[in-house]
Amino acid sequence: MIAYVGLGSNVGDREAMLRAALDLLADMPSTALARVSSFYDTEPMGDVEQPWFLNAVAELDSDLSPGQVMWNLQRIERGLGRVRNERWGPRTIDLDLLLVDSGPVDEPGLTVPHAELLNRPFALIPLLEIDPQLKDPRTGESLAQHLKQLDHRHVVNRVPAEPRT
Repeated sequence: MIAYVGLGSNVGDREAMLRAALDLLADMPSTALARVSSFYDTEPMGDVEQPWFLNAVAELDSDLSPGQVMWNLQRIERGLGRVRNERWGPRTIDLDLLLVDSGPVDEPGLTVPHAELLNRPFALIPLLEIDPQLKDPRTGESLAQHLKQLDHRHVVNRVPAEPRT
């Protein structure tokens, strides 16, 4: 299964946190880290006053189920000090299972594609950098077309330094 994971951090050394999360994603059982997007400096969404995020997307090639990947993402978040206090609030690390190539998933506690994916330019832009041909598995519509239709009030700037691949 190919899985696309969104990464975000806006507390502490954001780049170091993303790189640590990428290392841990690469160490997941029965999983290979295939590709990583550029890093993007992004304006936070929501009504909470907070620092800007650093975001990226990782492509994983995994023999795990979507539920097992999600379990590992939450384990990595906890290991990197993630505490869930406030919805859309500041966080050391945020790992979201955005999309899987095996189709939509609707399980208790897990919805893929991510419920907010089509509303988040900070996820769509790095996701489309990895694969510009991706489609919404529920509608078959191009994710690039969804991105074009978004209101771009939230700033998403590519960071010049290249992440490791």
